[in-house]
Amino acid sequence: MSARARRSAATAAAVLAPVAIWAATDPLLGHPLRITDGEETLDLGAAPVAVVALLASLAGWALLAALERLGVRRARAVWTGVAVAVLAVSFLPLAGDGMDSGTRTALAAMHLAVAAVLIPGLAGRSRVHS
Repeated sequence: MSARARRSAATAAAVLAPVAIWAATDPLLGHPLRITDGEETLDLGAAPVAVVALLASLAGWALLAALERLGVRRARAVWTGVAVAVLAVSFLPLAGDGMDSGTRTALAAMHLAVAAVLIPGLAGRSRVHS
């Protein structure tokens, strides 16, 4: 499989993974994902979950491609370090107020699911066919 095909598949899977978690949490278990900020309440649906995962995936892919194109030594290792750091930072908003523990848990699982698919999917090497 070519690097482009593998990275496209990883991006698609990284979008589907959090949507599957949303589907299990909201419609199936009946726990709506809501974030409250003062008077405003944001209901998280499948579309915003998919869009955020897609944007994060495309940004990660773009950064990796830029590092590779610029000839950065050990571009994949550098990118993996950046990806892990971004994952860690992505948990910071989950420590704040405005959401219940079910929403916090579901969002954390979504972040981990995207990373679990995207990091090895984008940074991995293509298999050589003999």
